[in-house]
Amino acid sequence: MDKAAFGMAILRLLSGSIELTAAIVMIRLNNVEKALVVNSMLALVGPLVLISTTAIGLVGLSDKLSPAKFLWIMAGVGCLLIGILRKG
Repeated sequence: MDKAAFGMAILRLLSGSIELTAAIVMIRLNNVEKALVVNSMLALVGPLVLISTTAIGLVGLSDKLSPAKFLWIMAGVGCLLIGILRKG
């Protein structure tokens, strides 16, 4: 099994587990304000997982990518992060 693909899958499983745990916490809290706080914490997890899985994937592909393709991928990830994290 490819180590990069395995690492990416493990991160996504961890992310999914965090999401499910947060949903259970929200149900147990049974309070909109507290659920919103839990949901806000999840806003940090998504971009971190995106950056981490992308980084692992790029390291796994680094010997197969040309510098131009690598820059295009990094530009795309940058645009995603700007779209996700930018306010307004």
